[in-house]
Amino acid sequence: MAEKLFSPEEKAQITAAIQAAETRTSGEIQVHIENHCKGNVLDRAAEVFETLKMYQTKDRNGVLFYLAVIDHKFAILGDVGINAVVPKDFWEKAKDLMADHFRQGEFTQGLMAGIHQAGDQLGAHFPFDESGNKNELSDEISFG
Repeated sequence: MAEKLFSPEEKAQITAAIQAAETRTSGEIQVHIENHCKGNVLDRAAEVFETLKMYQTKDRNGVLFYLAVIDHKFAILGDVGINAVVPKDFWEKAKDLMADHFRQGEFTQGLMAGIHQAGDQLGAHFPFDESGNKNELSDEISFG
């Protein structure tokens, strides 16, 4: 189910949104999708964050978009570097924007809207550094 949520074209659009966001920042964005989330969605997102080694970015500015499709749960989890500089309610507002799309069945658009917002904040606080910027994490969607 998780791997079939998005068509190959939609997966390419999401990956392109991640890559576009990352051209403006040294930050890293990843998307992880699985079928089920037993327990608290933020706890599970934190486990995935750890498994994907997202804490290993130089500036601790990774952002994970986590979706459990069958259980209808999702979370956005930022590392300590980005969390220290975004407005207090930023992640909740981004989640609300995504949820509005999700309720309409617009999963690709919702995810891309969240990625765009995260990219704006990452770009504002962690601008792209031509000299030392490298893609530290995969831009491809991971599945659990």
